[in-house]
Amino acid sequence: MSGFMGEFLGTMILIVLGAGTGASINLNKTYAKGSNWTYVSLAWGMAVTMGVYVAGMFGSDGHLNPAVTIGFALFGYFPWAHVGAYLLGQFLGAFVGAAIVILQFYPHFKASPDEASGNSVGIFATRPAIKNPTFNFISEVVATWAFIFILLNLGNFTTGLKPFMVGLLIMTIGMALGTTTGFALNPARDWGPRLAYTILPVPNKGAAEWNYAWVPMCGPIVGGILAAGMQYLLN
Repeated sequence: MSGFMGEFLGTMILIVLGAGTGASINLNKTYAKGSNWTYVSLAWGMAVTMGVYVAGMFGSDGHLNPAVTIGFALFGYFPWAHVGAYLLGQFLGAFVGAAIVILQFYPHFKASPDEASGNSVGIFATRPAIKNPTFNFISEVVATWAFIFILLNLGNFTTGLKPFMVGLLIMTIGMALGTTTGFALNPARDWGPRLAYTILPVPNKGAAEWNYAWVPMCGPIVGGILAAGMQYLLN
C-alpha cells in the first residue's frame, strides 16, 4: 500500500494541530479561548506544513487531501494505482487525529456544556457563516480550485522549505476565501473528524450536522478537478 503510512501520519498530524486549534479557541477555560481568524488561518497553515513534512519522511507525496489525490490522478499527475492507499490513509489519519484532540481536551469539553459555550462540531468540521448550500458549495469549489492550482505550480512541495510555502498558501486562502465556509478544502479533513465527533464519547456534544457534510466533500473534489484540468490544458 504505497504511500499509506505517510498519508496516515501526515493527515493525523494535520488534524491534531488543526482541530486542536479549533478546540483551543472554542472550549471553555483554554488560554486561547476567543482568538481571532488570523490565529485560525495561521495555525491551520502551519498544521498543513507539519503534516506535509511528516508525510514526506514516511514515503508519501504529502497530499493529505482527497481533492489533491483525485484531481492529480485524473490528469496524470499521480498514478491511479496509489489512489486507494492514499485516500484510506487520509480518512483514517483524520479520524485518529480527531480522537487524539478529544482526549487532549476532554476536561474542556466537560467544562463546555453546550454549543453556546463553544462545544460544537465546528471544532472538528466546517460550518458555513451563512447557510446557503448552493453558494457554500461554490465557495468550497473556488477556494479549493485556487489552492490546488497554485499547489500544482509549486513543483515537489514536500522538499526543503516548500512545505512552508504550502502553509503560507493555506493561510492566505483562509484569510482571503475561507471566511464563508471555514475553508474545508479537504474532504478527509472534514469527514474524518466529523465522524469521530459523531461516534466517540465527546462530553456535552451537539449535532454533527451531516446534512451539510456533502458540501465539504463534493466542493473540494470539484475544485481539485477543475484546478488539475486547467493546469493540464495550459501546459
